Amino acid sequence: MNKLLIIALSIFVSSPYFSQKNEELIDGTIGVIGNKVILHSEIESQLVQAKEEGYDLGENSRCLIYEQVMFQSLLMYQAEVDSIEITADIVNGELTNRIRYFENQIGGRKKLEEFYGKSIEEIKAEFYTTIEDRMKAEQMRGKITSGINITPSEVKKYYNNLPADSIPLVGSKVEVSHITIAPQVSEEAKKATKEKLNTWRNEILSGDRTFSTTAVLYSNDPGSRGEGGDFDWVSRGTFVPEFDRIAFSIKEGELSQVFETEYGFHILELFERRGDQYRGRHILLIPKISDIEVFNAKRKLDSIADLIKKGTYTFEEAAMKFSDDKETRYNGGLIYNQQGGSSLFEMKELDKQIFLIIDDLEEGEYSRPILSQGKDGQFYQMVKLKTITKPHRANLKEDYQLILQNATNDARSEAVKNWIKDKSKSTYIKLHPDYVQCEFVQDWINN
Repeated sequence: MNKLLIIALSIFVSSPYFSQKNEELIDGTIGVIGNKVILHSEIESQLVQAKEEGYDLGENSRCLIYEQVMFQSLLMYQAEVDSIEITADIVNGELTNRIRYFENQIGGRKKLEEFYGKSIEEIKAEFYTTIEDRMKAEQMRGKITSGINITPSEVKKYYNNLPADSIPLVGSKVEVSHITIAPQVSEEAKKATKEKLNTWRNEILSGDRTFSTTAVLYSNDPGSRGEGGDFDWVSRGTFVPEFDRIAFSIKEGELSQVFETEYGFHILELFERRGDQYRGRHILLIPKISDIEVFNAKRKLDSIADLIKKGTYTFEEAAMKFSDDKETRYNGGLIYNQQGGSSLFEMKELDKQIFLIIDDLEEGEYSRPILSQGKDGQFYQMVKLKTITKPHRANLKEDYQLILQNATNDARSEAVKNWIKDKSKSTYIKLHPDYVQCEFVQDWINN
């Protein structure tokens, strides 16, 4: 139950509603920011969450969390003062996304409702205002730092003013490229899958089979299978375009024909539609890939490796001509780091499979074809260790993006500090005596 409690806290927000069985928190007000009350249980629940997630906040942990909650409360209060509005559709969309994620973590909608002792609609109603307040706070925080744009000359000045021992140490980074070949689903397998799903559709329409039971037993969608294929309100664009197209072309209460997306074959029953949102249920069947098709993928990549070895193509040329990875093939197979916005990865940022593949490679070498597992199934890949950098102190030539990010973060922190100092002068702030002596990062008691 403790693990489920922590998941609940991380998916929604810290809240006095949560307590462990036979171990309820003693609650009470321990601070006021404007008209926002800080509760003892809010601090305690966040402490539990931090420990469960492995964060060591040290002896000052309560003060650190208390200050975070104070800042969040000030943002929410100021959002009200500035009349910041979030539409109901946006709040409901965020609630739906959080609930769907939580359902996947906890094992389905029924288990989620059992955990809270409430229906999904009751859970949404309970958390609506809290989520709305948090989203307003996020928008308020965005306003504080929205005008910060660091110019190249400011980056250079920032770097030159750093003390030598404050220049960050940059660990070894790598650039990697790959060529992927995915097993192709045979037309026979596609036809058999489509026919099976079409038979089920006819049996559902005739009453010889129920939609929900069929979804629970056979659907290949782990997110909705446990709920009989049901999914709650989603906005256009949440699912792939082909799915949206069907959802907006059939009538409410209608069961679609069998249709294909990149994930497989579906049938969709539409419950309701309003504006750009809809809810319903579906069954997904993924055509099976045979061992022969997997072997053929390996054989194809072996042939590509031979062409590279003979000099017919460079690795990059072969990636552009043959690779199945649409995101990298036109970059010569070069994989980009979504976190850093460049092609350089720290070792800890690499996909584990790729890390293991390049572990024994030297710069410029590439691996043999290796069977790997992706979100859409198995595939073969060859990986090239394109470059590897040595650990060094950051410099403007090699690490401009890192220095720019640090300069931007410092400017944002300064803007937040000045904003808190200004707003705390005109906002009612009352701290609990236990927290008055905390060494806060910001100046909260200048008034």
